[in-house]
Amino acid sequence: MAAEMQPLRDLDAVITRPRGNLPKVCSVVLAVITTVALVVVSSERFCGWAALAILTTALGSLLHGVCLLLEEMLRHFSTRYRCRKLHMLSACGLLGQTLLVALVAGLVFYLTKHTLPHKNQYWELLFLLPVVYTLFKSLGLVGPSEVEVSDICERRKMNVAHGLAWSFYIGYLQLVLPRLGDAIAKFRATHQSSIGPHQVPLWGRGSKKLLILIPLDTSIPDKLEDEDDNIYFFENLQNNEIDRAGIRGRVYKHSVYRVRDEQGNVYDCAMEYATPLLTLYRMSQERSTGFGEPERRQQVLLFYRTLQDILDQSLECRNCYRLILLNDEHKDDPHFLSKTILKHLEQQEKEEFCLTPHPIQEQEQLFLNSPHGEQMSREPTLMMSLEQPLPLREPTENTEPHFRERHDA
Repeated sequence: MAAEMQPLRDLDAVITRPRGNLPKVCSVVLAVITTVALVVVSSERFCGWAALAILTTALGSLLHGVCLLLEEMLRHFSTRYRCRKLHMLSACGLLGQTLLVALVAGLVFYLTKHTLPHKNQYWELLFLLPVVYTLFKSLGLVGPSEVEVSDICERRKMNVAHGLAWSFYIGYLQLVLPRLGDAIAKFRATHQSSIGPHQVPLWGRGSKKLLILIPLDTSIPDKLEDEDDNIYFFENLQNNEIDRAGIRGRVYKHSVYRVRDEQGNVYDCAMEYATPLLTLYRMSQERSTGFGEPERRQQVLLFYRTLQDILDQSLECRNCYRLILLNDEHKDDPHFLSKTILKHLEQQEKEEFCLTPHPIQEQEQLFLNSPHGEQMSREPTLMMSLEQPLPLREPTENTEPHFRERHDA
């Protein structure tokens, strides 16, 4: 079983994980080591030097915020901020933690400046360093790195993939997945006599969840059978007609496919590609987007992770879907798609078998637990008596006539 599930676990090495706090930990460790070293070397001057360093850094950030403020105030005050001054000041970094740090560091520096040597020289540093920092910051020499920009976009949900995942969920999956079970039940009821082209009973094997395919290379064919000849279209489920955004009776549908394994067994499932990936593919083909293949791949992984997180939190969509990430490293295999789907179906079947006991096993367990060996017909309930408790008594001899007759016999 472990060997069979190993290809699915290998996807963990492909899916991007959220960035952690290792850079913060490293910076804190470095600051602690530096602080200890300076305290050992010159403890009486440490507070003054630390206050000076913090003050110059904070002043540099505030000075850069002033430069940003001039642009925002002269050109974007009414359009971007609707004439709200506090919002503009906060957006430029002139309010909040930076200002508070600068005030505290300035107070500490004022109280400890007498401990510093060359009292007339630190004023030059106090003016020069913030100006140099502002210049480098404005020129992008000390600006945020690509990793920092990516981390900010992921934490604030600002990536293209976040918008596509939420749109796919709210505009489609949230509407159709709760209706999927009823649609499959009606489909099976109306196709009991139809056993398909391979004379196999409908949905004898397979999955009653919607399989959502997410290829890393965003290669999405219009027909799945064009991608793998072990997959063939059977029929569409009954249309879902929903009034949506002014469109009366907007149609949502799912297609039923049959997947054949190497032994000739056939598995039925409702299956489709994640259509928002077509947007990512088209964006990567447009020069104006600045969206190349590496960026597209990262967005696909982020789309998969975001959509998985959204659906995990959705109670109405629970147990109605299965996301299948398709790696692009095995494109030379003509049956890679069908093999991947079958592995997921096999894993799903084992998970459901382990989590859900067989009905016969449940009945046998209830029979064994019943005091008279009878099958319980309802859920056990808590029975409470309103009578007063009776005192304990000594055991007495039962002198009922039928007991005496039985004893004499």
